[in-house]
Amino acid sequence: MDIRECQEGDLEILERHIPSPGQTRRHAMRFETQQQGLSTFLVAWSDGIPVGTAQILWHGCKAPEVHDRFPECPELNGLGVWPPQRRSQGIGTTIIRAAETQVRRNGYHQIGLGVDDQNYRAGSLYLRLGYRETGCRYLDRYHYLDDDGLRHEVADPCRFLIKQLIGQPS
Repeated sequence: MDIRECQEGDLEILERHIPSPGQTRRHAMRFETQQQGLSTFLVAWSDGIPVGTAQILWHGCKAPEVHDRFPECPELNGLGVWPPQRRSQGIGTTIIRAAETQVRRNGYHQIGLGVDDQNYRAGSLYLRLGYRETGCRYLDRYHYLDDDGLRHEVADPCRFLIKQLIGQPS
């Protein structure tokens, strides 16, 4: 498996293999954020096919409750493995490790991520990988346009986890 930063030429392939929900243009938006220097959009490839993505937000979590408490902590955001039958095969762990390495190389000593209260599998994975509870809770607020162009507002209850990267191998 190869994990690398998204390139503009990857966007069409990503949409074909990991379709953005509704009219979100999720991959293009993440790529645009990367082009602005605000993030790094990572793509996991297996035999030339994208099987997972994640984004490192260099300015941290946008939720004020988190950002105020952890202002210098990059956030790993939007981790996903596709299709679902590829989950539990180490792809997510490999993406997380690649993100941690990149964060460390950029001079940061910690990385954080939010986990939805209902996403028990992801929460267990993060704790196994050394992420720790911070006690910081927030609502992950976002919106999306469905296939009919209708806007949906979402507010998922989440908790923010942190992993210290000091002394960790690169």
